Amino acid sequence: MSVICPLCQHQASEFYQFKKHLYHQCQFCYGIFMDPALWPDREAEQRRYLEHLNDVEDSRFQRFVAPITQLVQQLFQSHQQGLDFGAGHAPVITHVLQQAGFAIAAYDPLFFNDDALLEQRYDYICSCEVIEHFHHPAQSFAQLRKLLKPGGRLFCMTEIYHEGIDFHRWNYKNDPTHVFMYHRNTVSYIADKYGFKKAMIEGRLIQFQANSSL
Repeated sequence: MSVICPLCQHQASEFYQFKKHLYHQCQFCYGIFMDPALWPDREAEQRRYLEHLNDVEDSRFQRFVAPITQLVQQLFQSHQQGLDFGAGHAPVITHVLQQAGFAIAAYDPLFFNDDALLEQRYDYICSCEVIEHFHHPAQSFAQLRKLLKPGGRLFCMTEIYHEGIDFHRWNYKNDPTHVFMYHRNTVSYIADKYGFKKAMIEGRLIQFQANSSL
């Protein structure tokens, strides 16, 4: 059975099925996604996120997001405007960068839902362990690109799938809120489609740099 990829709208085919798990892979962008009939609703998502006992003062949590926070401090001035998109209930990126004197705000549709933040534009956007939760990745990446100023940067962290991974044993898929997972080709598709002049992948870190105009 084929279904439509929620990112690029091309045909996807069954990729993996085991017991109640069913995933498809797009034949165009190579994204892998949970069958839409199995996606959690908003209430189930919120319950799952609250199971993460994160604390913004926890040094382990701060080290986990350091690939993003350190790069922001290297590339931007403290007065430039940043957004922590999908910050969760413990916005550690916002905390670390604000402690360093940076101008960054936290946005999350469940925990920091301030729509006024989505009416502004930013020099950089941080999105750590967020994009794998996108139910509508096409709309979400279009929104993120629109929120960036010309030449701005989008920093994402997620686990990238590659063919050397045994999907059956891949723990990343086992979180029921991880509905869309990315391949290097998926990242390239996003860069081309949404007006990023380049995308760089280093481990779990993806860095998109916006074109000078939309």
